[in-house]
Amino acid sequence: MKHPTPLPRRTLLTALGAALVSVPLLNPAPAAAHRRAPGLDDPAKKEIAMRLVSSAENSSLDWKAQYRYIEDIGDGRGYTAGIIGFCSGTGDMLDLVELYASRRPGNVLARYLPALRRVDGTDSHAGLDPDYPRDWARAAGDQAFQQAQNDERDRVYFDPAVRQGKADGLRALGQFAYYDAIVMHGDGTDPTSFRAIRRRALDRARPPAEGGDETAYLDAFLDARVWAMRQEEAHSDTSRVDTAQRVFLRAGNLDLRTPLDWKVYGDSFHID
Repeated sequence: MKHPTPLPRRTLLTALGAALVSVPLLNPAPAAAHRRAPGLDDPAKKEIAMRLVSSAENSSLDWKAQYRYIEDIGDGRGYTAGIIGFCSGTGDMLDLVELYASRRPGNVLARYLPALRRVDGTDSHAGLDPDYPRDWARAAGDQAFQQAQNDERDRVYFDPAVRQGKADGLRALGQFAYYDAIVMHGDGTDPTSFRAIRRRALDRARPPAEGGDETAYLDAFLDARVWAMRQEEAHSDTSRVDTAQRVFLRAGNLDLRTPLDWKVYGDSFHID
């Protein structure tokens, strides 16, 4: 069952790969010392990241069960669906279905492409109802659609977050903080986007790549993230930061080592 609290979703998306600003490694020695610990792109760490996000987005650690998930959560972004919350109103769902159609021509979702193009940027279901949710769930049984979701997650969210985190000299926890922020807020020019959150943090602290203290910088980033979340009612529950990421940070768990215990929306979770 999905958590009754309105689930947080991102603002309108732009392409992240070229947009994120990489910071030169001005102090390579500390970064080299951390190389022994795996980053978030290590398969085991990536699995942890997916389970952490799923706990907040779907109140479940079973992120693979979310390939078939779809509903309108009333946040003004139309349908929200899949493992990372692709939205019909923000463009990423359209990109996903276009990718799926290129790999599996004539699939059950291909006929909705004209409607998805029309509703992009709105909360409208025009041309999607009543059968789109049913057909999304049917498509989710296709491994090609599951792989398309994985690939778009990596292209738009995961890979840019990890790349920027590494450029800033952050270890797995910091890379995850970036990833979770991009999942919720996307990137762009508005003041609650990921890049704006990062810029607010940089006004207060320097990342390790610039000789700063990693814990102090992540504290500043999470403060900026909480500020951004509170600017929109759908994001106003900040427990995914307060009782999850901040808990790991205060414990000094910068490498996201297991076991992990945290809470989101009052629900308790554990990873061995």
